[in-house]
Parts: sequence; C-alpha cells; structure tokens
Amino acid sequence: MLKIGIVLGSVREGRNGEAVTNWIYEFGKNRADAAYEIVDLADYQLPMLGAAVAEDEQAKVEATVTAWKEKMASFDGYIFVTPEYNHAIGGALKNALDYLNPELNNKAAGFVGYGSLGGTRAHENLRLILGELQVADVRAAVTFSLMSDFENFSNFKPADYHADNANEMLDQVIKWSGALKNVR
Repeated sequence: MLKIGIVLGSVREGRNGEAVTNWIYEFGKNRADAAYEIVDLADYQLPMLGAAVAEDEQAKVEATVTAWKEKMASFDGYIFVTPEYNHAIGGALKNALDYLNPELNNKAAGFVGYGSLGGTRAHENLRLILGELQVADVRAAVTFSLMSDFENFSNFKPADYHADNANEMLDQVIKWSGALKNVR
C-alpha cells in the first residue's frame, strides 16, 4: 500500500489549516486506497535555512532537520495543504521545502488550498518549487474559499461538491505515486 503524507503547510497560531488537513485526512482514510499520515510543520520548528545556530543548539537543530528529512523521505506521494499568503505559499512551507531535495525526487503531489481564491495562487507557486525538486504535481486540486467554506472566516464548513474534487485529486496522486515508485 502506498504511503501518502498530508503536509500541513502553515504554522500560524489559530490557523484554519488544521481543520482542512483533518478533513482531507479523513476523506482519504475512508477511501482505504493508501496509508495517509498527517505531517504538521509546527511539530518540526525548523530554523531558517542557512541561519546561524548557537553552538549549544546545533545538535537539537540537526536532529530536527534529520527527522524532517527522514519523515518526508518515507512517503510515496504527498498532499500539500496550504493557505495563500500574498499570492504564494507561506514562508514556513517554503523554508521546510528548501531543506529537501532527494527525499522528494520522483514522487507525486496534490494540493489542498484555502484562501480568498481557494489557495489557487499558492498552488501555482508550489508547482514551480516542486518542479525544481523533481516532484510530479497533479492537475486536480481542492480549493476552499474563506468566503463560502468557512463561517466567519474560521469555522470550517466545506461545501459538498468538494468531495468530487478530492476524489479526483487523490485518484491522480495515487496513480502517479504508484507509477513513480517504479522510477525510484
């Protein structure tokens, strides 16, 4: 069975991403076609890539970076759950991806976004980044609007039609992840 990591790409306090991530996790788990696992960036507290690290913190930082790389390497494919900030992904997700390269090569990814336009511009930004990391991104995506899928911009109440998009995106991620497993 393929292993698919669902990456919660926001570390912001009070983030809407937890509800969105839990929704896609439960949705995927109910399909029973892969082993889905949530990977929360907030659990890793990665420093900015290239930033100076105090000598007494270096071992802890190295362990954190190693754990992040090993976790991401353990998957056959990914679902990136990301908000849209200023027409792009958030800085925490970009920084986390900058720590990776061979761990992601020849794997597939799908996107679940949320924002004023459903996170679509963040998806486009992520496609450029993942292309450099040799990740095949799929066409279908799930896009939640802060205006219509969240009550008062914070209480997640997704419309029923998102199930069709989620199924299509997951179908594509599973197919591509399986095909790319033969390349790795």
